[in-house]
Amino acid sequence: MAFFMGFVKIIFNYLMNIVRNIGTFIYVILWGLWNLLKLFVTFLACLVKPSSLKQQLAEKFTSPKMMRSIMAVFRAFFPTIIINKKVITAFENNGTALVTAYEDVLEVVHQDAVFETVYKPKMHLLTKGGNFFLGMQDSPDYTNNVSDMRLAANRDDISTIIKPFVYKEVAGIVEQSEGKIDIPQQLMLPVLARMVGVYFGAPGPSEQDMIQWTHKMFHYIFYDFFNDKTVVGNAEEASAACRDYLDNLIRERKENNTGNDDVLGRCLKLQKAQMPFMDDIGIRNNYLGMLTAMVPTISNATTRVLDQLLERPEILARAQAAARADDDALLLRYIVEAFRFNPMNPVIFRVAAKDHTLAAGTLRQRKIRKGCFVFAANLSAMFDPWVIPHADQFDINRPADNYILWGMGLHRCFGDHISQAVMPLFLKPLLKKDNLRRAAGKAGKMDMDGTPFPQHMHILFD
Repeated sequence: MAFFMGFVKIIFNYLMNIVRNIGTFIYVILWGLWNLLKLFVTFLACLVKPSSLKQQLAEKFTSPKMMRSIMAVFRAFFPTIIINKKVITAFENNGTALVTAYEDVLEVVHQDAVFETVYKPKMHLLTKGGNFFLGMQDSPDYTNNVSDMRLAANRDDISTIIKPFVYKEVAGIVEQSEGKIDIPQQLMLPVLARMVGVYFGAPGPSEQDMIQWTHKMFHYIFYDFFNDKTVVGNAEEASAACRDYLDNLIRERKENNTGNDDVLGRCLKLQKAQMPFMDDIGIRNNYLGMLTAMVPTISNATTRVLDQLLERPEILARAQAAARADDDALLLRYIVEAFRFNPMNPVIFRVAAKDHTLAAGTLRQRKIRKGCFVFAANLSAMFDPWVIPHADQFDINRPADNYILWGMGLHRCFGDHISQAVMPLFLKPLLKKDNLRRAAGKAGKMDMDGTPFPQHMHILFD
């Protein structure tokens, strides 16, 4: 009898899986059609307005909601799109692929030997011939670089140095703001520039210099796909100034032998121990990469998170309750889920080092040729109904593998632990305030001001 009941249970579960898969398939198709209709209606609305069609399309179709709708259509009907000609001109390639299904995105980002990082030529321009571990494949050079910088930027520093400094600075700015603050310009960027000075030992000639340098270099590395002359020129100018500053800084620190216990001081100790890639040029190149990755990213990400919370008053109230209870772990869950709806980088890009059959054995199976430039759409993957339950709902109880926000595999973000530690601290003093709201009109909206970064977002509170 027990055997019979076990057999019945197996058959029942098998049939239920079939029903669930059929139901999910129908939902994906219907959701794709609904979003296709939304895109069509939005396009028609742009046609009847008197202002520039190109500007309207850019504003509408790059918004987080529209991007999620576009990805929903692709997932339903074209989960992997391949164009067999060179479209992306800033990198060597022979074609372009857009991958949108969750499992396929993971297949791309986890196979570092098949889908390689593309940043080496851009790092060469910034460093004048050197590299940074972001642009390295899995190799002794990569391991040595990362290991050295892990020693210098000790993870214990997050709780002992970084978090106390950030919270004190943020709380002071919020208290002195008199109930009105421009989030990127008056809060995020100044504190991050000061953190770079205190923790990394590289304050720059000024906070504004460090902010401008890192944004121009970040724009070139991660957002320039067509060798835009202005973007490239700005990056060359910024990197030259930053190289000169870092070279002088390293020389002065060695001459003065201050013994400061910051990241630069530890790098110089590793240099004395003759660790690989800890010569002056190696330290400078690693600093170019780390500072560029630190200042723009945390400001960008945290501003996007606050924007998403403000879009959802009920969710905002719950996040404020977590902040007022000083429950940073709970607050981080609200932050991560909000970030899912508008990640800083909606795609991760790689180039195929060899021919590869993606999603082999499935209906999504596609052959990606060696040399193809691949966009792995992590924004799409995090909303894939086949894997992510109730994907369009705001749910802070999702498992960690539902999120692809700091990259994966060999090139997962070096500073992800710092980001996740300080993002709650940037927002907590604000969230504790009563009647937290946007300023009226455009001032309260997240304004990119023609850049890839949030430049302004004015917030009011009592």
